[in-house]
Amino acid sequence: MLLRQGSIQVEADEAHRMGLVNKVVPEGEALAAATALATRIAAKSQVPVKLGKAAFYAQSEMTLDNAYAFASDVMTTNMMARDADEGISAVLAKRHPVWEDR
Repeated sequence: MLLRQGSIQVEADEAHRMGLVNKVVPEGEALAAATALATRIAAKSQVPVKLGKAAFYAQSEMTLDNAYAFASDVMTTNMMARDADEGISAVLAKRHPVWEDR
């Protein structure tokens, strides 16, 4: 919670080493890297993206045990979405998925 509020500062390389960030880019390239990542996320089914984002924020105030139980429920909900079937079918058929966002 403290990192999210900006109360603690961590150097980029250290944050990467700790697993807090996925990628460190050279100065001046952050916007391009963020735009590329946003483009990749936008191409995905929005069902798990929205559920995942909501779950991330909800878990920040939970105990570890409660967060694991909550995450399990979220994953089950994701797997029951119609787009989960489409994703699996697309992988098996070696084609790009056609998301319905349902």
